[in-house]
Amino acid sequence: MPTIKIDGREIPFESGDTIIRAAHRSGIDIPHYCWHPGLSVAANCRMCLVEVLPPPGRPAMSLDILRWDPAKQDYVPAAKPKLQPACQMGCAPGMEVLSESSEHVAEARSAVQELLLLNHPVDCPICDQAGECRLQDYWLEHQRKGKRMQQEPVHKPKAVVFGPTIVYDAERCIVCTRCIRVCNELAKDPVLSVRERGNLGEITVSPGRELDHDYTLMTEHVCPVGALTSSDFRFKARVWFLRSARTVCQGCATGCNAYLDYDPRNNTPYRHRPRENMAVNTYWMCDDGMLSYRRAVEGRLLTALVGNDDASLDDALAAAKEQLAGHADDPSKVAIVLSAQHSNEDNFALYHLATTYLGATDFFVSGKPLGRGDEILMSEDKNPNTRGVMQIAAATPPRPVAELLQGIASGQYAFVLALGSDLEVDAGEAQRALSRLKGVVTIAAHEGPLAKAARVALPACSWAEAEGTYVNRKGMAQGSERAIRPHGDARPAWELIGRLGRTLGYATGWKTLADIRRAMPPGAAVAGGLSPAPAAPGGAPGPHAAAATAVADVARPEIKKTEATA
Repeated sequence: MPTIKIDGREIPFESGDTIIRAAHRSGIDIPHYCWHPGLSVAANCRMCLVEVLPPPGRPAMSLDILRWDPAKQDYVPAAKPKLQPACQMGCAPGMEVLSESSEHVAEARSAVQELLLLNHPVDCPICDQAGECRLQDYWLEHQRKGKRMQQEPVHKPKAVVFGPTIVYDAERCIVCTRCIRVCNELAKDPVLSVRERGNLGEITVSPGRELDHDYTLMTEHVCPVGALTSSDFRFKARVWFLRSARTVCQGCATGCNAYLDYDPRNNTPYRHRPRENMAVNTYWMCDDGMLSYRRAVEGRLLTALVGNDDASLDDALAAAKEQLAGHADDPSKVAIVLSAQHSNEDNFALYHLATTYLGATDFFVSGKPLGRGDEILMSEDKNPNTRGVMQIAAATPPRPVAELLQGIASGQYAFVLALGSDLEVDAGEAQRALSRLKGVVTIAAHEGPLAKAARVALPACSWAEAEGTYVNRKGMAQGSERAIRPHGDARPAWELIGRLGRTLGYATGWKTLADIRRAMPPGAAVAGGLSPAPAAPGGAPGPHAAAATAVADVARPEIKKTEATA
């Protein structure tokens, strides 16, 4: 592979690479604002200027300048090499680049930084970007001095509502055009543009439009300063108090890799951010996925229910035993409902209890109904683990819940043991049908039709409160880390199922996550945040979506926006 040298370090490059992309791949940081690995090159911020040495025997390209001479107290003629933007300059074999080791580059970066801050307001104490702002970072790294301009800075509009999710502050904007390129190239909706020139330039929304496509929060995510802020995150948390967990988005079957940022002091999640995975979501997430973190704590079932009354877990398990009394007399009367909303570990625990001990043969799968998709990231299947459920129960493929209701109407079933709370059928119809049964027990993280219809409901952890494995529509098993501590009386669903089995008199002996994973088929479980294994073989596409097979990479976690995510 051909190589270039950056500050004396030899690094490889691929055909078509620019200097900054080759450096980024090798872990070398070249400061930049406008460049993003997932967007086209703009080369307008000039922060990534580097010095490219001429080939042997050729003179360097230089510029005649005037430089201030402190001794003469006057400007004198001088020369300096012509610097090149690393984001635009292509690599060539044997090229030698000076970045950190060039005094001319250091001077240029300091000047660019000073220029960008000339009219920038001192909003850091109230700015959501504080703590992960490149203007702050690069001032410390490349400037470390006050601005020389004494005039009143240029004032521009502040707190401009661009749409339902984004608020814009033109005074903070450095016009890097990342947000414009996200709209043009990712969302395919060119709703943003630049008006005016020079220090009057600002981002504007097309007349008669709002910033309202499905990837608006990516404009805020890629903004390197505090110009674009999310209405959802605005003024809610300081990033230095937040910690990150490597999670899998629960919004649909795409399974976008994400960081869930949460405050361990109050056990509260505050935002989702995309986590780079070139095999799944590259650098991006849709708005629905970015906001899906709320479901980790909203609409939760936080205490066990017996009837409609709160109960302790021990009392609820005893009541569940009474509800399922007589199930062993005729296993064909027992219907098992798996959940496309829950992890492989949760579903395997219920499947193992049902097949090994209960003798059940009829399986169904619950989940959210189909929704809107696109050709970018959004899947019509709004469940994160449909494919995983179908693979775990491949020997007895789960059927839609609509068929369960038909079976209940015909008197085929007397007991239902269910996982999850969401149904793709009419909630009222489901509740009426389930009310006819002798026993209904549900393990659920959220309130919903299944939890309401159950005679006994056990509170399960949400996806953010328990480590788990989710198989996306491409058949990739991906691990999701636990972020926050369980709320209320919630426990991991696989643990509750194990306790229920023991209450019924069965040897469901798993008490730790490692126990349940040892019992699972190879490849069906992946440790949270680690590189995923190929999905377990078998299993046809489920009732929610089709699937293919692929391989995934998982990026390392960082609380601050990384080169790829910022």
